[in-house]
Amino acid sequence: MKLLSIIVPCYNEQENIVDFYNELLKNEAYFKSHDVDIEIIYVNDGSKDGTVAEVKKLHERDERVHLINFSRNFGKESAMIAGLERAKGDFVAIMDCDLQDPPALLPQMYEAIVNEGYDSVATRRVSRKGEPPIRSFFARMFYRIINKMSKTEIVDGARDYRLMTRQFVDAVLSMGEYNRFSKGIFGWVGFKNKWIEFENVERQKGETKWSFWKLFLYALDGIVAFSTAPLAIASFMGVLFCLLAFIFIIFIIVRKLMFGDPTSGWPSLVCIISLVSGVQLFCIGIVGQYLSKTYLEVKKRPLYIVKEEL
Repeated sequence: MKLLSIIVPCYNEQENIVDFYNELLKNEAYFKSHDVDIEIIYVNDGSKDGTVAEVKKLHERDERVHLINFSRNFGKESAMIAGLERAKGDFVAIMDCDLQDPPALLPQMYEAIVNEGYDSVATRRVSRKGEPPIRSFFARMFYRIINKMSKTEIVDGARDYRLMTRQFVDAVLSMGEYNRFSKGIFGWVGFKNKWIEFENVERQKGETKWSFWKLFLYALDGIVAFSTAPLAIASFMGVLFCLLAFIFIIFIIVRKLMFGDPTSGWPSLVCIISLVSGVQLFCIGIVGQYLSKTYLEVKKRPLYIVKEEL
């Protein structure tokens, strides 16, 4: 019999633990008919509510339910990699606990792998119903920017919700970097991938843990992790302003020789200094981002610390 491991990262999802479990088991009959057993791995990412207690109750009822409890909040990327490292299945799925990743799609995803020969079946939203317009706008802009900068394709609207073969999972686990951006990693490893589209499903209970600031930082991590284009932009701007400065020096010398020294142009000088200083700080900031990521990599700290496992 085959085994399907389902990884469920959780952060303050007390209200959704049981609902997700019940919704997921609606597919149990389908998988049993295909000789596939299920294990559910809840990864508690330092929740401050009763998430752990709810998972333990499920574990007492169903031994297929497992818990990885972090010592603190390490972030969703760490939760996903912890689940992948412990998943024993021939097939592995990653799903959010808030039911925005419809469990009803799992049979279709499984069919695509088994019958159509895909190594991974991923999902993407074709709408952003329920999201603030400003957040949707910046999300679309992020995907446009990163796909122009990076050679790794990152699909607009892509979710972390996907079903993978064991070979695909092992390839993802072989990438031992500390600064992880899974959407890029899934694309970088290659293999044969299929995308399934679905309408956005709004969260029914609880509140989203992704503020605009957190999404901005996550997007910045993705750009830095899968593109060196910002460094090239910084270098180009440096060369450009050197040329402009050289041209401006020639202009000043010629003006001095031909017309003498007219009234001092301190306002323009202040504007030029401010502009050049701003560009310098911007370029230093770009270099600093890459340097900080290198600093985190070389420290070799663990991605997460486990407090308990069931």
